[in-house]
Amino acid sequence: MTFELFIAGKYLKAKRKEGFISLITFLSVAGVAVGVMALVIVIAVMSGAETDFRKRILGLEPHLLVMNYSGKFEGYNDVLSKLEKNDTIKGAAPILFVQAMIRSSRSFSGVMVRGIDPGKGFSLVKGFDSGRLQHALEKQIPTNDMSGISMPGIILGKELANTIGVIKGDKVILMSPNGFISPMGHIPSMKRFVISDTFDSGMYEYDSALAYVHLNEAQSLSSAQGKVSAIGLWIEDVFDVVPTKDSLKEILSYPFYFRDWMEINKSLFSALKLEKTAMFIILTLIILVAAFNIASALIMMVMEKTKDIAVLKAMGATNKTIRKIFIIKGMVIGLIGTLIGTLSGVFICYFLKKYDFIQLPDAYPFSTLPVQLEYLDVLIISLSAIIICFFSTLYPAHKAAKMDPVEALRYG
Repeated sequence: MTFELFIAGKYLKAKRKEGFISLITFLSVAGVAVGVMALVIVIAVMSGAETDFRKRILGLEPHLLVMNYSGKFEGYNDVLSKLEKNDTIKGAAPILFVQAMIRSSRSFSGVMVRGIDPGKGFSLVKGFDSGRLQHALEKQIPTNDMSGISMPGIILGKELANTIGVIKGDKVILMSPNGFISPMGHIPSMKRFVISDTFDSGMYEYDSALAYVHLNEAQSLSSAQGKVSAIGLWIEDVFDVVPTKDSLKEILSYPFYFRDWMEINKSLFSALKLEKTAMFIILTLIILVAAFNIASALIMMVMEKTKDIAVLKAMGATNKTIRKIFIIKGMVIGLIGTLIGTLSGVFICYFLKKYDFIQLPDAYPFSTLPVQLEYLDVLIISLSAIIICFFSTLYPAHKAAKMDPVEALRYG
């Protein structure tokens, strides 16, 4: 044990007359621990929310979209063949976007229709595998229709189905503005479908405005035979979309362009990142307050140990040695508080993730508190707390080191 560490350890064991200093030291440790614990838990919840949103969105959206500046384009089978030869792509599917009105016997609503190939677009509908998707979009007979005439199937978002008051087996009519000109004027295109299934992504924006039909039916509805709006691509690692997009630009040039899931949902993830940063800054203030307590405790300790400092200097202790003693004392307080706070925060995060006893109201897309502990975040929080505590020790240690031993012994 070094001389400075030995003296600092002695100073940490407060005597009876230094009880107030001991209380401040205890509060400093508690303040750092509470601040670090709160930061670990809140940042873990924010990371969990971001991951949950990402999973929900990628359950309905491709990782990459290949689009054309002219809008709907033909010859997409040739484009698919080129893209599927790339080793980084694990799936590709044509998509046709159609804005329409959906009408039931009870109500009507606006809807964004997605025409998909059920043999390739299984990743476009959350909770559907290829078999279920193909069965849902094939020709079906309505349960309440005695004529026995089959109709194409349509998959509706759960909230959209509730809005227009339909259940599985009911009939609906899709109306698209892409109709035809008649002697009586423009007539919108209309087509009858049967509700074959519903999906629940947990995100109201999708569940209340999205419907899926077979690609051929969407092309017929929108008068876009042989055309698609985009080609959806899926890759192994969702975070590699930018380098993948750059490599694909060598295969497809103008008039094609690419949009990735990060770009499409930039506003949502930017808001989550900003909120996470804001919470980090706000909760760091708790640690900062605890650091002021550490500084206060050290200043009081310097005043209390005036004679000790003078004796140490008279015995040959240098300013550097005195400075080290008080820095070590403050850092021990900070390290103990950081360790307790980190362990408590990690334990509570694991507890919350395992038992899911905090239930959230329906206003949130997730029913329980999302928790995802990122060890890099924990490391950054711990290092930030230690650095703040270190800076809080510099001024008291500097004052102790600059103390004149003669004056200290005379007036101490």
